[in-house]
Amino acid sequence: MKMPKSVSPFVEFIIFGLKEAQACVFAGSFLVLLFLSNHIAIPGVYRYDFLFIAALLIQLVLYLTKLETKDEVKVIFLFHIIGLALEIFKTNPAVGSWSYPEPAFFKIGTVPLYSGFMYAAIGSYLSQAWKIFNAELSDHSWYTQSMVLCALIYANFFTNHWLYDFRWFLIAAVFMIFWKTKFLYTVKKRRSIPLVLAFVLIAFFIWVAENFSTYWGAWQYPYQIAAWSLVSFHKIASWFLMVIISFIIVADLKYFKKLRDRDGDGLPKMAR
Repeated sequence: MKMPKSVSPFVEFIIFGLKEAQACVFAGSFLVLLFLSNHIAIPGVYRYDFLFIAALLIQLVLYLTKLETKDEVKVIFLFHIIGLALEIFKTNPAVGSWSYPEPAFFKIGTVPLYSGFMYAAIGSYLSQAWKIFNAELSDHSWYTQSMVLCALIYANFFTNHWLYDFRWFLIAAVFMIFWKTKFLYTVKKRRSIPLVLAFVLIAFFIWVAENFSTYWGAWQYPYQIAAWSLVSFHKIASWFLMVIISFIIVADLKYFKKLRDRDGDGLPKMAR
């Protein structure tokens, strides 16, 4: 039996980049749409409505071409709902965390429906990356704690406006729960990184994408109304926590599916 030839670190890095690009197919397409919609106007169609319709069509194409499975579409829809609920609250005039300055027909209150796809893009990336990199976690003993943590993080996005903001305690809890867990993935070789480091990297790149999005007028923070400025660095912490929610949902659903396929009942042993 012939052993596979070794691959240089440079070549493996290129392959890693190509796989990342494949995992970002929806998120990348959405950023392209934001850029184009900022430069090309369609008569009679609001920009935000164009983004909503175009995002739906991209999802349809990805499903019909089998780049996304039915289960992945369901997960993406779940993220869309989670994101919309948060957007409706955060853009309420009484809260005013950010706003959408342009009109739209497809909207709920002050929130254009396309906004949910920004959260769906995170879910799409995580689902695709998990599949493309044949990802696994070295430890899933934190299953129960992760569900509680996920609920607390999401609740804090709402309650921090009238109660104490517990984000730094929640971030500390993330490190306590996941500090031993490794994220295992395959490029050409099987590799691993600390799971918390993966959370930080994903949050940083979402923050970078957020800067492009606000620059192109996707939404704006109060300090960007007069003139665009760099998104506050503290938003990286917010995205870090949002990544935790997204990752836990994807990881736990993958965990359930694996148990269901193996045992036939879908229940983790600790819940039996």
